[in-house]
Amino acid sequence: MTTETNTAFDGFKDAFKNIQNLEVPEAAREFVKKTANTAKDRAAEVFAGSERVTAAVENAVTESVTEAGKISRNIQQAIYEDAEAFFSGIDKLASAKSVSEAVEIQSSLLRSRGEVFVSRAKATADYLGKLAANGAKSAQDNFAKVYNKTA
Repeated sequence: MTTETNTAFDGFKDAFKNIQNLEVPEAAREFVKKTANTAKDRAAEVFAGSERVTAAVENAVTESVTEAGKISRNIQQAIYEDAEAFFSGIDKLASAKSVSEAVEIQSSLLRSRGEVFVSRAKATADYLGKLAANGAKSAQDNFAKVYNKTA
């Protein structure tokens, strides 16, 4: 039975010996090398593209945080100025010697606060318009950088 088993596998052993001694043609080896190098180059391009996308996102987030900080500081400044004006108004009202003088002071205070409100509303609208335009331009520029370098 051992002889029969050996004889049954002799064909496989010969086939494996022939495969081991089989030469791979130069063209096939070059094709594999070229394909591997192309894949490596593509991987490097994808990595570089992902780095550009990350940088663009990072830049946009940094700009957003910076703008949020500016907005917060401006709001705090406005609240402080309003509180200061309120207490200054109370001080002026307290110095009024007659009801008509108090009404005059109150009217003047309301008019000046109204002017401040209109001025702030206009400045806010201008700022938001500029911020939106700059944000759109920045997003467009970042997209163009990413798209142009990956194409």
